[in-house]
Amino acid sequence: MQLDPAWASRGKTIKQLISELQSFEDQSLEVRISLDDGQTSLPISLVVKRAGAAVLQNSESAKSYQHHD
Repeated sequence: MQLDPAWASRGKTIKQLISELQSFEDQSLEVRISLDDGQTSLPISLVVKRAGAAVLQNSESAKSYQHHD
């Protein structure tokens, strides 16, 4: 059984996430979220504060998954 590296479950602070996003040359890129290692992704509809965390949320009733090959 292979264990995930520590960085995989450590998470990021808002400051770290903003810094990482600012490193992209094209600032007009859409930010999406994937829960399956990048095979598919969804657009981020909202960022909400829940239980002391910033949660990236997709609020579509009919999910518009994008498949990445």
